Amino acid sequence: MSAGLFELRKDAVTGWWVATVVDRTFHRDRFRLTAGQVGGDCQNCREPAGDGVRLRTLKDFAFHVVGTEEESRRIDRDLAQVALEQARSSGSWRTVVAPPREHRPLQAVGAVIAGEMLRACRDAVAGAERAGQTAYVQVVQNWGVQAGARTDHLCLDLYDLPQVPHRVAEEIGGAARFVIREGECPFCRLVREEPRLRDRLVWEDDASVAFAPFASRSPFEVWIVPRRHAADFGAASDPDVAATAEALRQVLGRLARLDGPPHNLVLHTAPVGERIDATYHWHWEIHPRLREIAGLELGTGLPVNPVSPEEAVEELLRAVPDERAPS
Repeated sequence: MSAGLFELRKDAVTGWWVATVVDRTFHRDRFRLTAGQVGGDCQNCREPAGDGVRLRTLKDFAFHVVGTEEESRRIDRDLAQVALEQARSSGSWRTVVAPPREHRPLQAVGAVIAGEMLRACRDAVAGAERAGQTAYVQVVQNWGVQAGARTDHLCLDLYDLPQVPHRVAEEIGGAARFVIREGECPFCRLVREEPRLRDRLVWEDDASVAFAPFASRSPFEVWIVPRRHAADFGAASDPDVAATAEALRQVLGRLARLDGPPHNLVLHTAPVGERIDATYHWHWEIHPRLREIAGLELGTGLPVNPVSPEEAVEELLRAVPDERAPS
C-alpha cells in the first residue's frame, strides 16, 4: 500500500488535529519568501518622543463586544456610556517600539534592545493584572507585509482583550486535562522530551527550549518554552525575560538565514486574574507566513502543513552548519 497524502497528527495540548503532507519531497524553492517592506513615513520613529524603547498608545478603545446583530445596532449608544479610563483598560491597542530609526528585525538589534522590549511587554501584562479591567493581554509581532505588518519599525503590539482568545482557552483546558491524566504539565514534558528526541529541536540552553511542535500548523512553526514552569509571563523575572529574548534572537536568526521570511510572533500566557499555575505554561510561538490557506482548511478548519516539522528543523539546522543545537 502506498503512503497516504496526509499524516494526521494530534496536538498533545489542545487535542486538535493537523494534516501534514507526507507524499512530497521537500523543495526549498517552494518556500522562498522574503518579508516585504511597508515603506513610507514611519510614525514610530517620532512618536512617542524619546531615544530608547517606548510605549505608544494607538487606540484607547479598540474592541467592542457585539454578540448579535441587534447589539451591533446599539453600538453608538453603548459607546457613549463607556468611560474613557474604562475603555483604555479593557480594550486598548498599544505598541512597544524600538528606538528611532530601528528597522532591523529582532534578532539583529542585540540582546539589550530585545530584552528591553520584552520587559516592557512583561510590565504591560503585570500592569493589566493589577488593574483587573481586562481579560487577556495578547502580545504579537507582525514582521513583513505578508504577515500583516503596517510599519517597518521594530515593534511588539499589545492588545487588551475583553475576552480570552479561543486558542489560549483551548490550551488552558487541554493542559489541565493533561495534568489530570498524565500527572504533569504537557509543556514541561515537551521541554524534557524534545531535547532527548532531538528530531524537532531547534535550539536550547539552560533556560529555554525551542522546537518545532509535533503537530505544527504551518511550515517552520517554532515554540520557545522556558524550562522553569510558570503560567504568567507578567510574573517573569528579569533573568527569565533576558533568557527568552536570547532564545527568540537565536531562533529568529536561524529563520532569517532562510531568506528572512515574514512571520508572526505571539505570546501565550495566563489570562488576567486566573490562577492556573499548576497546569499552564507561558511560551512564545513563531509562525512564518510561507503559504496560502486553501479550500480543505477553509472547509474543515483542519490546518494543512506542507512541510513536516522534522524536515523543517533539518532545513533550519542546515542553514547554520556551524551552529548546531546544543547537546
